[in-house]
Amino acid sequence: MVRQHVNPLSSFHQLPRSLPPPAELFAAAELPLHLDIGCARGRFLLALAHQDPTRNHLGVEIRRPLVEAAEAERRAAGLPNLRFLFCNATINLQDWLQALPAGRLALVTIQFPDPWFKQKHRKRQVLQPPLLAAIAAALAPGQALFLQSDVLGAIEPMVALVEASGGFERPAGDARPWRTDNPLALPTERETHVLSQGLPVYRVLYRRNASPLPLNPGPAADP
Repeated sequence: MVRQHVNPLSSFHQLPRSLPPPAELFAAAELPLHLDIGCARGRFLLALAHQDPTRNHLGVEIRRPLVEAAEAERRAAGLPNLRFLFCNATINLQDWLQALPAGRLALVTIQFPDPWFKQKHRKRQVLQPPLLAAIAAALAPGQALFLQSDVLGAIEPMVALVEASGGFERPAGDARPWRTDNPLALPTERETHVLSQGLPVYRVLYRRNASPLPLNPGPAADP
C-alpha cells in the first residue's frame, strides 16, 4: 500500500473552509460523535458505521478524490450515521470543534497519518498544538483520543505533544510505550496490511482528564 502525500502547507490547503455542523450532516445529530482524522478511502468507517449505529462517524481527509469515492459508497450504502468531508484538519477543524455542543464528541482517532521524516517537514504533521487544544476542549473528561501508526517517526511526535499538554492520561494498566491491542471494534486497511507482513503497529490510547490545557498545549513542530 503506497501513501500519496499531500502538502498541507500549500496555498490551496491553507484556505479556510467552513464545515457543516452535525445537524446538517447526520439524521440523528444528537448521537455521540466519533471523529476520524485522516480517514483515507474511508473503508474502516464504512464498516464501523454498519457495526456501530449508536454513534455518528465523521471522517475528514485532505485528499479530495478519496473523500468523493468514500461519500459515493456511503450514499450507496444508505448510512445515516456516517459522513466524509474534504478538509485540511490542521486548518479547518478548530472552529468546527469549538462549535460542537458540549459532550457531543466521544472519540477522536488519528490512524496511520502520512509520515514526514525530515525535521524541516514537521509542520506538515497533522497533529499540531492548535488542533490538539481544540480536540481537548471538545472532549469531556474520560473521552478518548486514539493514535496508531506503523512508523515511529510519525507517532512519536504526536505522543510527545499529547503528553506535554497535560490534558490526557493513559488508562491504568496499558502497556508502555505502546498498547499491544487495538481498542477499536475493527482494524483499518493499513493496520491489516501491516500486521499481515509481520510488522509492528504502535498504538496509544488516551483519556481526557480534567486539567485545562494551557494556551500552548505543547512544543510546536520545528520549522
